[in-house]
Amino acid sequence: MGHISGFSKMTKIEKIDFLSREFFDNAERSKQLLKSFWHPDANAQKIFDEFSENTLTNFVSPYGVVPNLDINGKTYCVPLVIEESSVVAAASKAAKFWSTRGGFKAEVISTLKAGQVHMIWEGENVETLQNIFETNKDQLIEEVKPLTTNMEKRGGGLKSIKLIDRRSDEPGYFQLWAEFETCDAMGANFINSVLESLGQSFKNIVAAQAELSEADRKLQVIMAILSNYTPNCLVKVSVSCPVSELHDPGHGMDANEFADKFARAVRIAKIDVNRATTHNKGIFNGVDAVVLATGNDFRAVEACGHTWAARDGQYRGLSDCSVEDGIFTFSLELPLSIGTVGGLTALHPMAKFSLDMLGNPSAPELMQIIVTTGLAQNFAALRSLVTSGIQKGHMKMHLMNILNHLEANESERAHIKDAFKHRVISFRDVRAELALLRKYQ
Repeated sequence: MGHISGFSKMTKIEKIDFLSREFFDNAERSKQLLKSFWHPDANAQKIFDEFSENTLTNFVSPYGVVPNLDINGKTYCVPLVIEESSVVAAASKAAKFWSTRGGFKAEVISTLKAGQVHMIWEGENVETLQNIFETNKDQLIEEVKPLTTNMEKRGGGLKSIKLIDRRSDEPGYFQLWAEFETCDAMGANFINSVLESLGQSFKNIVAAQAELSEADRKLQVIMAILSNYTPNCLVKVSVSCPVSELHDPGHGMDANEFADKFARAVRIAKIDVNRATTHNKGIFNGVDAVVLATGNDFRAVEACGHTWAARDGQYRGLSDCSVEDGIFTFSLELPLSIGTVGGLTALHPMAKFSLDMLGNPSAPELMQIIVTTGLAQNFAALRSLVTSGIQKGHMKMHLMNILNHLEANESERAHIKDAFKHRVISFRDVRAELALLRKYQ
């Protein structure tokens, strides 16, 4: 078929009818499938529809919890939205493990966010533009007061602004660099609004300098936008215990060997980019799941975290491990920009439910919860990797997906679970065992 014209102007039902008719052999079946995932409450569904564009239905993801996550002496039941069951199981196991060893220690180091106005000014004397900026800096801040007043009442606002010369990277390129405190809000709309106003105000101020040549009065604003890289919005989480407390009979190795292998695995992720990528993916298994459950932007969080991982020019593992004087310490420092008010956190009923379950944390407290979950998941993954291997636990959790795929009934599930209790699980072997069972039933 050719291009679709006027699709966005169709009603939801018209869109579903059109797509079902044009793209599916069984139009009625596709329509029923889409409608089966609608929320039974029409008002709730309307809210979901308006989160996005050209919405047809809801895509359901599992919502699970990690109980017993102890952070700074407080115990949380943490919500995770993720389709990978082994992540929830592993993080829960790590949370329980560390709950008897002092729990996790977390601190927010800083909460500043940043944004830039990207500009081109082709004047010859950089001091001219710098002097205009310094002379009118207070005016720039004053002109955005209508936008910043409410945030300032909550303790936030525009915290600093400076002019940066980037002409060595691009001809005529300058930036207005601004830092913000957004309190419990993620603050993207607030930051972007202030930046756009700053850019327009500075452009007007430069244009009004009568003593300059016409060329020097021309300042071009390319764009004004926040940065999702927030190195000054930083959380640190750690766990620590005597090496002797790491002993686990199920590992098949003593505590000293485990600590040594674990620390080496972390160092390998620091020096090998291939391992670092998978190492960090494991951290974000935990981080993203909580970010999603609380209605925050996991894409921004991921982009920031991966940039942070490459901040010295090489992509490296994000967590750190040390064994000194018989003490094992495992830690994670991660920049994280999230919110607990506004956006989806105020509109999505499950996001509100998640925040309620967490005790309605402030943004800094939620930052600690999210990064702690990432560290717990990383610990669990590394512990499996250096002991029994990742597949043993992963495939046990994956067995349910295999059985669902093969449409096993309850008695068949029970038989397969028992048959593979001490066997390596693979799709091929499960399918063969199930076929044999069905043959003789």
